[in-house]
Amino acid sequence: MLNTFQDAPAGAAAPQFMFATGIENSNPRVDGRRVDQLEASGHLRRWAEDFALVREVGCNTLRYGPPLHTTWLGNGRYDWSFADETFSALRRQGTYPIADLCHFGVPDWIGDFQNPDFPWLFEDYAEAFARRFPWVQLYTPVNEMYVCALFSARYGWWNEQMRSERGFVTAMKHLVEANRRAMRAILRVRPDAVFIQSESAEQYHAASPTAWPEARRRNAERFLSLDLNYGHPVDAPMYEYLLDNGMTRAEYATFQSTDLKRHCVLGTDYYVTNEHLVLDDCSTRASGDVYGYATIIQQYYTRYHLPLMHTETNLADNGHGSATDWLWKQWANLLLLWETPVPVLGFTWFSLTDQVDWDTALRENNGHVNAVGLYDLDRRPRQVGRAYRRLIQQWREVLPARSLCLQLPLAPMTQEFPT
Repeated sequence: MLNTFQDAPAGAAAPQFMFATGIENSNPRVDGRRVDQLEASGHLRRWAEDFALVREVGCNTLRYGPPLHTTWLGNGRYDWSFADETFSALRRQGTYPIADLCHFGVPDWIGDFQNPDFPWLFEDYAEAFARRFPWVQLYTPVNEMYVCALFSARYGWWNEQMRSERGFVTAMKHLVEANRRAMRAILRVRPDAVFIQSESAEQYHAASPTAWPEARRRNAERFLSLDLNYGHPVDAPMYEYLLDNGMTRAEYATFQSTDLKRHCVLGTDYYVTNEHLVLDDCSTRASGDVYGYATIIQQYYTRYHLPLMHTETNLADNGHGSATDWLWKQWANLLLLWETPVPVLGFTWFSLTDQVDWDTALRENNGHVNAVGLYDLDRRPRQVGRAYRRLIQQWREVLPARSLCLQLPLAPMTQEFPT
């Protein structure tokens, strides 16, 4: 499915295991207010310093994207000035970007994810980006499609702020269609592009026999965005649910094509909040990590049979070692996966710096710093940042020898591409 890049000159081989971090670039609208995490973290001003920190911690890969709402000015209109500076700097320093093109928000002129034109418009944007930066090979066209549809159209928190099943299904089909169209557009420019989906890996546990049917329903729904993206048939109750809430048979049929799957890596995000307890009244509460990442992710691998990357995790650094303990726990889960047939290509602590107002899911403008970064907002290393640096130093020479069959077809950063 994924072949080793054949044309790399001697000494220019790409990393075989991706040690990654990310720079949080969420930008949804909440109550008419744009929430820009690149601005909140200071990255728009301090991007050169941040890229130096990526090298300092030892990461060879960075989940990163330009601010969509200020880059995409209209249909066929773009301001590439910030992207030109930042992506050129990443190329010069030899850090492989995973280009994160749409992260929870769209420009004002599009409106929101209920807009039926969004998938077609985003296809053009993705192709324009790929032509502007033809050396970029790794992409996450649309980040966490399931979470974005959930927060925007069922919970009523972001963007369209709807609270309906029809709104949720509409947002879901538009997000997935945009992702698939973007992949095809990028492949027209870079036929060897690799798409690393970043999706939340969820698990629902029944608190009692009464809650079991709802837990099963939610455990089917957690796969919905990936099922549609990869052409995997949904189960009968989920199919009825989609039809009852606005998806047509013809639309569902378009999602059954599997022509893109061979270009994909299953990127999965896992936090301590990703497992839920379903109660008798069908409500949920956090359960903590009951199964853990390795157990849950084998369900995803069994379903899709794709190589895997752990694309997000973090825990607040309270100064007592909890974040460091969580890092090692997630790493231990990856080591456990290497004892199974699941091919693991990379690991990510997300994000490079602390984030802002995620304790309220960006719904409140409190300026509250969430201490989940490898570095704080003054760019001082946190305890977990030092631990991640040690982890990379210890394992980076070990993993390639154990995972030679997992090489990605990454073009060397020194290769020239036509502009």
